[in-house]
Amino acid sequence: MRIVVVGGVAAGMSAAARARRLAHDAEIVVLEKGEHVSFANCGLPYHVGEEIEERSSLLLHTPQTLRAALDLDVRTGHEVTAIDPGDRTVTVAAATGSYTLGYDALVLAPGATAVRPPIEGLDLPQVRTLRTVPDADALRDLVSDGARRAVVLGAGFIGLEAAEALRLRGLEVDVVELAPHVLPPLDAELAALVDAELAAHGVRTLTGVAADRVTATPGAGAAVEVGLADGTTLPADLVVLAVGVRPDSTLARAAGLEVDDRGAIVVDDAQRTSDPHIWAAGDATSVRHAVTGALGPVPLAGPANRQGRRAADAILGRLTPGRSARGVLGTAVVRVFGLTAALTGANRRTLEQAGTPHHAVHLHPGHHAGYFPGAEQVHLLMTFAPDGRVLGAQAVARAGADKRIDVLATAIAAGMTVDDVAELELAYAPPYGSAKDPVNMAGFMAQNVLDGTLRLWHADQLDDVRDEALVLDVRSPEEFASGHLPGALNVPHTELRDRLDEVRRTAGDRPVRVHCASGFRSYLAHRALDQAGLDSANLSGGMLTLRAARPDLVLERGTD
Repeated sequence: MRIVVVGGVAAGMSAAARARRLAHDAEIVVLEKGEHVSFANCGLPYHVGEEIEERSSLLLHTPQTLRAALDLDVRTGHEVTAIDPGDRTVTVAAATGSYTLGYDALVLAPGATAVRPPIEGLDLPQVRTLRTVPDADALRDLVSDGARRAVVLGAGFIGLEAAEALRLRGLEVDVVELAPHVLPPLDAELAALVDAELAAHGVRTLTGVAADRVTATPGAGAAVEVGLADGTTLPADLVVLAVGVRPDSTLARAAGLEVDDRGAIVVDDAQRTSDPHIWAAGDATSVRHAVTGALGPVPLAGPANRQGRRAADAILGRLTPGRSARGVLGTAVVRVFGLTAALTGANRRTLEQAGTPHHAVHLHPGHHAGYFPGAEQVHLLMTFAPDGRVLGAQAVARAGADKRIDVLATAIAAGMTVDDVAELELAYAPPYGSAKDPVNMAGFMAQNVLDGTLRLWHADQLDDVRDEALVLDVRSPEEFASGHLPGALNVPHTELRDRLDEVRRTAGDRPVRVHCASGFRSYLAHRALDQAGLDSANLSGGMLTLRAARPDLVLERGTD
C-alpha cells in the first residue's frame, strides 16, 4: 500500500508518522514543496526575538532523521502541481524535473497561506510574512542589517508575537489593526488590557484603520512608508504582514474536491474528502466549531496534529466511532510581554452574531491565595447558556490565565454545566491557587445568575443605566474621590445597611444599579438591596471591567 502525504509540517507529518506506527509494510511518501519539514512554526517569532537563539532548535526533523527513525520517504523541494483522482496519481515538480506518482491513499495537508490584501507595495523586499523558517531568516537579516523601525499589519496572535519579538530586538514598533481593538478574538474589555501592556512596552497600536499602500522611500531615512486609510504615514525599515491566513486549497479545487464558501476542504468525521481515496487535515480543512456549530477553517497547531493522526487511523481501518472528529473549540494562548491572553469556545460577539442566548460573568480573582506573596489578578470572562452549559471563556493575567482556560476548555468539551464547574476539585496550595479557584468562582457566579441570586448589568448598558437608574458606588470614599461616574451616590458597602433609607429617597421610583471596583463588594450590597425590596443589579466585573470596556469614559474627581 502506498500512502502519499502532501505537506510535511504539523498535520502531514502527524499522518505519516502515525501511519508508519500502524503499518510497517506500507510505502509512505511525504511531498513538501519547501526546504524544511516538521519544523516548529509556532516558535518562529521567538527565534526572531532571539529567545530561541539557535535556528536548528526549530528543525525538529530532517528527511534523513525521518528515514532513519520511521522509514519515511520524505522529499523536500517537491511540489505537487496536480491531482488525478481517477488514476489516483499526483504530478510532482522537483529540481530534477516533473514526475507522476501513484497512490492508494492520499492525504492533503497543504496548510494555509498568508492573506495578501489589495495593498500597493506588498512585493517590496522590506515586506515579509512570518510562517516559515526562511521568513524568520529574512526578518532576522533585516534587523541585523540595521532596521530600526517596524510596522506590523495585523494585531492577531502572529502579529502580536511578531511585534513583541521586534520590540525585544530594540526596534520601534507600530501595529495596525482594522478591527476596533487588538487581538480581535478577545472581547473588548479584555483586549484593552493587552493594548495597555503593548503601550507600556513602547508598542504603538492604531486600530480601526487599514493600510492601503507601502511605498519605497530611498534616501528619506527609512526604507518604506506605510500609508493608512486615514492619511497617517508610518516610516519603517521592515513591515510584517500578519492580517490572517486562508486555506491553501488550490490543489483540492482543481481536483474537483468539495470546498466550503471560505475555500476550506470539506471533510467528514474521519477526515475523508468528497473523494473516497483522499483525506485532508490541518489548516486547509473545514471544521465544525464545537459551540456554535459553524463550519470553516480554524488554523491551530493542536487540531492540525490530531486531524493528521485521525486521517492515518481512518486510512488503515483503526478509527472507531468514538474516536471520530469532534468540534473544535479554538482554544488559544498568546504571550504579550508580561501578560498572557487565552481563550476557548465562543466569545460574546460570536454568540450574538449566531443569535445564541447566553449570559456572561466577569471576575478578577487572584491567581493564587491572596495572603501568599505574589498573587496576580486573573481577569476572567465566562459565557454560558440559559440551561447552564459553559459556552466560552477568556482570561488575561500575568500568571494563571493558561491554567484556567485549559480547565474551562476541558469543561466545554465534556459538555459540563456551571454546576459542574462550581464543583470541580482542582489542585490547591497557597503558591498555586485558592480553595475557591477562579474557575470555581466563575461557576458560583453563573449559578447565582441562573437562580436569580445575582442580577447583572454590563458595561455596554452604561448609557441607559445613567439615564434610567440610580448608580450606587459602594467603594470607599477615597476610591470614590479618585474617580467616579457623574451623578453616582457613594455609600460604602459597610455603611449600606444603616443608610438604606437614604438610598430609597435618592432612587425614588428608579432602579438601583450598583458597582464597586471588581464586583464583590457590590454583590454584597446587591444582596442587601434585594432583600430590602429594592430593584437592584450588580455591574459585572465592576469598575475594572467598565473602564476597560469604555475607554471613552470620563470620571469625575472628588465628591459630589
